[in-house]
Amino acid sequence: MTDFAATKAMFEIPEGVLYLDGNSLGPLPRAAQGRVARMLSDEWGKMLITGWNKAGWMAMPMALGDRVGKLIGAEPGQVVLGDTLSIKVYQALAATLDMNPDRRVVLSDSGNFPSDLYMAEGLLRSLGRGHELRVVDPDAVEEAINDEIAVLMLTEVDYRTGRLHDMAELTRRAHDAGVMTVWDLAHTAGAVPVDVSGAGADFAVGCTYKYLNGGPGAPAFIYVAPRHAERAVPALSGWLGHDAPFAFEQSYRPGQGIERMRVGTPPIIQLTALETALDIWDMADMQDVRAASIALCEMFIAEIEASCPMLTLASPREAARRGSQVSFRFEHGYAAMQALIARGVIGDFRAPDIMRFGFTPLYIDADDVRAAVAIIRDVMQNRLWDRAEYKTRAAVT
Repeated sequence: MTDFAATKAMFEIPEGVLYLDGNSLGPLPRAAQGRVARMLSDEWGKMLITGWNKAGWMAMPMALGDRVGKLIGAEPGQVVLGDTLSIKVYQALAATLDMNPDRRVVLSDSGNFPSDLYMAEGLLRSLGRGHELRVVDPDAVEEAINDEIAVLMLTEVDYRTGRLHDMAELTRRAHDAGVMTVWDLAHTAGAVPVDVSGAGADFAVGCTYKYLNGGPGAPAFIYVAPRHAERAVPALSGWLGHDAPFAFEQSYRPGQGIERMRVGTPPIIQLTALETALDIWDMADMQDVRAASIALCEMFIAEIEASCPMLTLASPREAARRGSQVSFRFEHGYAAMQALIARGVIGDFRAPDIMRFGFTPLYIDADDVRAAVAIIRDVMQNRLWDRAEYKTRAAVT
């Protein structure tokens, strides 16, 4: 059984803060400060460029990729870290379109993260071959899968509502129709159990700064199913995806397997911080995490609905159809969230009217939920959000 009291003690949560926003940015692992400081002084400081060999920097994207892979149901050698999530979306989508060249439609849904759709729009426009991005309602995805579709590109958990797609069933339906799949796990990895291998996913991508607690700007990951690893053609043929980067050949030769999906120089400082977070994840069982998350979310929903009728549940009511977040709709949601943050309850807001709260059992427990509900009740019932300073939009909401 996972000892959640032990994992909670390993995170830096400021005094007086109830942090319900790990679905946007995970908190700092306490060990990261010392580990990164040692890396800076003992590795970068003393080894300088020899750290790429002596400290094993060049191997970190694969080594940590294997550790992330354990959390998403991948075998060793199927996940690599680096670059940003947008870059990994671009890579995965480009590769799948190349593998399904006779079809011209990319199918997604309106619950997909907008930046994924932006990357798809840009890629399809640059290809200039008449491709179409077809966006449907989340509930209409299954019906929209047909033999026109080249790629099904979905975020497994809707970033606004927490709605959870059935990866295994939709992947099966896609494959039956000759459609390839790209799954974005940004709101899934570290939130719910994932089995990309068992589901038969073709490609999967995700970030490590949300539930995986790698820190702001932590690198993304990409998974390629073994059956595609040697034939996926990298659209971004980066230096570190070359089969022999230090041969400095004039032309590109893709590396072996997942390594061909490397692009730029790995961010070693950020990977070092992520490593300390993965040490905590090594202490956790995802089934335990999921069970605890459901219990916390159910408690939160019940108590909020009992005391704050002005808030309308936007997340699916059935726990099995929901990720590890709870969203409520409120006309003045931005102001209300700013009032909560001022009182120490940190969630976030998504336009036009969504108040989001993330539940991560690694550092959130039932006492935290009760304390948060008490503050939310006070702010909502007494309209403490109705102040001018809470209504001015900041750059990040």
